[in-house]
This record gives sequence, C-alpha cells and structure tokens, in this order.
Amino acid sequence: MNTIDSVTLEVADTTAAARFYSTAFGLDSSHVRLRACEVPTTGFRGFTLSLVVSQPGNVDALVGAALDAGATALKPTSKSLWGYGGVVQAPDGTIWKIATSTKKDTGPVTRDFDELVLLLGVEDVKASKQFYVEQGLTVGKSFGGKYVEFATGSGPVKLALYKRRALAKDACVPADGTGSHRLVLSSVASPFSDPDGFVWEATAPLAATT
Repeated sequence: MNTIDSVTLEVADTTAAARFYSTAFGLDSSHVRLRACEVPTTGFRGFTLSLVVSQPGNVDALVGAALDAGATALKPTSKSLWGYGGVVQAPDGTIWKIATSTKKDTGPVTRDFDELVLLLGVEDVKASKQFYVEQGLTVGKSFGGKYVEFATGSGPVKLALYKRRALAKDACVPADGTGSHRLVLSSVASPFSDPDGFVWEATAPLAATT
C-alpha cells in the first residue's frame, strides 16, 4: 500500500451530502465517496478533512460557499503564524478545514483547491506511524510524536497523523467522542483497522451515491 485510493464518508442522507459537497466545494465522487449509514456517532469523530488552497481569497470563497450551503462555522477565517484559514462543519457532521500558507492574494479569487488532506487524530503518533509504515506507506514529513505526513504519491488524498486532542483543539471542538468514525478508507491492501479504529477496505469500483 502506498496511496489512498478513496475516502468514503458515511452519512445519513447521501443525496443531501452529495448536493452539499458539489455546491460548497465542487467535490464529486472522484474526491470523496458517500455511503448511507445510521451507525451511532457522537462528538468528535477523530478526523478532519482539509482543502489546501493558494491564497486567502480562495479560503473566504470556499468557506462562504460552505456556510451558504448549510455548513456551521467552527473557527472563523483568520490570519495566523502559518497562514490563513477557517474551519466549518458540514451538515453530515464532517469537519473541514480550508487553509493556505500565504497571507496575500496573488491572483483572481477562485474556489479551486490544490490538495485534499485527511488528518487522522490518533492517541500515539509514533505507534500509528510505525503501523502505517508496516502497511507500506512512506513517511514524507515527521515531527516526533506530534505530526506525521505520508508520501502518498499521485493519490487523490494526502494522509497525515496528528494527536487527537491537538486536532480537536485546532478544529475548535471538544476531543471527546463515541461510536463510529463515519469514515472508511480504501487501498489496494487487504482490509484492516488501524490502532485507533479507522477502517480500511479493499478498493471497490466507484458506485453511484444517489
């Protein structure tokens, strides 16, 4: 395994979720798949998805579109030491961060994004890093026991690990949560679950979500 083939969000209403992601972010099933699910989940689900963009104006455009489409603001857009960004929660409960490392616009504002990043909140970053290395992933960046980013090549989604409580704090939500992650990852590897209960399954052909 050296890449994530797809990310599937488990939602109560696939039609409504597909409409939101298309309207707010311009995403379709080539980026994020959707699956109907009623398995109980409460609080923080232990992950966030991020859209990395090229400039602050694009952040504002995407956040504004998400709020107009029914998302809830968790962290208003603002400047920080690392750049500019904000956090919203989609109607299905998934937390999205929209961010850029630059602080000034350098071109026309669009709703284009450069990267889609999945951040898994884990209890032990070093142990989870070792687990994924054993599954075949290659470490791209590593900052001790705080953060790990994998080199997932040409895959549609970049994978990174972060301390669960730090990730929740960054998203401005309590770290507590129970039940399903409402997230399934796919790769060419055999099915498995990681130390924090994130489920991976063998890649299946793309199916309709409506």
